[in-house]
Amino acid sequence: MGHVLLSLALLATAAGRPDAPAFGLRPSPAKPAPPQERVVKMTARRFTYSPDTIEVEQGVPVILELTSLDRDHGFTIPDLGLRIDVEPGKTAQVRFVPEKAGTFLFHCDIFCGTGHEEMAGTMVVRPRKEARDGR
Repeated sequence: MGHVLLSLALLATAAGRPDAPAFGLRPSPAKPAPPQERVVKMTARRFTYSPDTIEVEQGVPVILELTSLDRDHGFTIPDLGLRIDVEPGKTAQVRFVPEKAGTFLFHCDIFCGTGHEEMAGTMVVRPRKEARDGR
């Protein structure tokens, strides 16, 4: 009988406290939602990408959509191991998660005429938001 009274007393005490665990159960901390994909749309035409600078966040999935306006083009970021080809008038996609922060050069790796060597740009991968906030 003493155990029953003690149990009832503990329940009554806990009932008045919103932070008290219900029947010994504690809620688990909420898990952060997975990061949303970021879609980056680019065009390629003889000797230029638009935009020629892309900013993304470390750890956030990226879908890069590249449309060629005139002829076959390539797109490669050697330091990230990315590469795609796109045919004239078509759009090609590559999905990736930038794992390391920094500035990375990209360029066309399919010869498209005199001036081809100028067809380049940069991808800036900003550090994770949590890292910037000190979390």
